[in-house]
Amino acid sequence: MYVCVRKYIYIYIRICVYVCSSHIVMPDGTWIGWFVNLQVNTFLCRVPQEYIEDRFNLTGLELLVPSFHQTLDAILDLEFDTEYGFNPMDADPELTAQLYGLIHARYILSTRGIEDMCLKYQSGDFGMCPRIYCNGQLVLPVGLSDRIGESHVKVYCPRCRDVYQPHPRCALLDGAMFGSSFPHMFFMQMPHLLPDPPKEQYTPRIYGFKLHNTALLPPPAEANANSVFSNNTDKINTDNIINNSNNNKPSTTIPMVPPTTVKISQNSSPTIRPPMRRFNFTIN
Repeated sequence: MYVCVRKYIYIYIRICVYVCSSHIVMPDGTWIGWFVNLQVNTFLCRVPQEYIEDRFNLTGLELLVPSFHQTLDAILDLEFDTEYGFNPMDADPELTAQLYGLIHARYILSTRGIEDMCLKYQSGDFGMCPRIYCNGQLVLPVGLSDRIGESHVKVYCPRCRDVYQPHPRCALLDGAMFGSSFPHMFFMQMPHLLPDPPKEQYTPRIYGFKLHNTALLPPPAEANANSVFSNNTDKINTDNIINNSNNNKPSTTIPMVPPTTVKISQNSSPTIRPPMRRFNFTIN
C-alpha cells in the first residue's frame, strides 16, 4: 500500500514538472485560464489573481478602459462558461481582453513577471529571429506603442537589435499588451541571457566581386531632377512629332540667315574718337 502511494505521488510530481516546463496552463474554469490557453494568445503569460486584486497595480487603468469595475469583475470570474462566454449584459469581451492586456504589460515588468516570461523565452514560445546571420536567435515580444489600438505586437531580436513581424498565429495581439519597454527591462534583469552582436554580415557581390560602397548609394537628387527634366523634354518633342504627323502639316522652319560681313577697304582708316573727359567731384 505504501509503495503504491509513493508511486502515484511520483507520477503526480512528474506531471506537475512537465506542465510547468512546457508552460501548459491547466484549465481551471476561470476566464484567465481560458483566455491564456487560446492559441492566438501564446505570447501571453498568466497574471496571478492576487496581482490583479491589488488595486495599487491597477492605478490609472480606470481612465483607459470604459466600465472598468464591471470588466475587472469579469476577469476575476472563477466560473467562466467557456461554451457560451460572457453575458452581453455583464461584460464586453473586447474590453475584457484590453484590460487584461494592460495589466499584463505591467505584470511582465515585475520580478515575477520577468521570470515567467523567461521560461517562455527559453522554450522558444516567441519564435526566432528571421535574419540569417543571427543563427536562430530567440526573440521577445515588444510593442511599438504603449497605447491600445495603435499597433500590433512585434518581436525584438537582442542580437541584431531590430524588430520583425511575429508568427501569424499571434500577429493580431495588441502591442500595448507588452509595451515598448519589456525586452530592454528583461535583459537588464537577465544580463547573462544577452547575446553578442552578429559577427557576420551580408556582402553584395557581382560575379564574385564585392561592390563598392558608392555603387549601393542612390543617385543624388540633382541627377534625378535632370533625368526627369530630360524625360519630360523627350516626351514633349515626341508629342509634337506625333501631332504634326497626325495633322499632315509640314513643320514650319525658320531659315538660317548668315551674319552680315563688314568689309574694310585698304584705303579706309578707322575713325579715332576723342578721349573721354574725366570729371572730378569734390564733396564739401
